[in-house]
Amino acid sequence: MRRHNADETCGIAQTAIVLGDWWNVLVLREVARGHVRFDALAAEIGLSRNVLTERLGRLVARGVLRRSLYQRRPVRYEYLLTDAGTALLPLLVAMQDWGDRWMLGDGSLTATAEADGAEHARVHALVGTRLPDGLELPGAQGQYVPVAAPDAAATVLFTYPGTGIEWGPIPGATGCTLEHRLFSDAWPEFRRAGVAVRGISTQLTHEQEEFGRAENIPYPLLSDAAHQLAAALRLPTFRGAGRLRHKRLILVADAERTVRHALFPVDDIPHAVAESLRLGAECAGTKG
Repeated sequence: MRRHNADETCGIAQTAIVLGDWWNVLVLREVARGHVRFDALAAEIGLSRNVLTERLGRLVARGVLRRSLYQRRPVRYEYLLTDAGTALLPLLVAMQDWGDRWMLGDGSLTATAEADGAEHARVHALVGTRLPDGLELPGAQGQYVPVAAPDAAATVLFTYPGTGIEWGPIPGATGCTLEHRLFSDAWPEFRRAGVAVRGISTQLTHEQEEFGRAENIPYPLLSDAAHQLAAALRLPTFRGAGRLRHKRLILVADAERTVRHALFPVDDIPHAVAESLRLGAECAGTKG
C-alpha cells in the first residue's frame, strides 16, 4: 500500500497501523474484557485459529500485547496488555461512545438510554458474567482497590457521571450528589447485610477525595479515569464537561464476582438505591 510521506511523522497514521485492522481492534477489545487465552479469544471473536495467531503475533510485535506463559505441557500463553496496550483503552472507549451515539443511536447527547437500545442490551447482558479477575481501580487516596470486594458476600457497583458539575441540558446527568447521599444513608444497612459498595466515575482521584471528605462518604470512591472498567465491561459513556463520563448504572455481583443484577437506565435514583440494597442483601444470602 502506498503511503504519503507524512505518515512517518504522523501519530494518527502510526496508530492506524495498529488499529486500522478490524480484527486487531476486536482482539484488543476482548483482551480488555479479560479474555486473554487463545481459545477464549477465538470463541468470543469467531476468528479462525490461523488468522487469530497472525493478529496476535502482530500485536505482540507492535508492543501492544505481551505473552505470559501459564502452562508448560503443552506450552500455552496468555496475551496481556502492555503499558502501550493499556494506553489504548481510552481510544477504544471513545470508539464505542462514538458508535453508540452516532451509529447505534440518533446522535443525541444523553447520560441515559432507551430500553430497546444497544447500550441497554449490552449492560443487561452482563448478568451471569464474571467481573475480570484482579481488576482494581485507584481509590480516592491513590491506593488500588479491588472492584469486587474480596471479603464481602456481595458487592454493589454504581457508576455515575461526576459530582460538582453543572450538567446543563444533558438528560440523566444530574443527581450524583443525591445518589451518594442516599447510598451513605443506607450504608449501615448494606454493612449489616454483608454487602460492599463501590462508587465509580471517571473523575480524578483528588476530585473524588475532596468530594468524599466533604460528604463524609463511608465507602470507596474509585476512579476509572483510565477507562479500564469501561473497556472491561463495555459500559456506556457520554462526553460531558470535557471528559468521557460513565452513564448512571448499578451492578450487583456475588462473592464469586458474578454479576447477578443490572439496573440500567437509572431514572428513579431513590428507588434504584433501595433496590440495590434489596438485591445485594438477597445475593449475599445466596451461596453459589
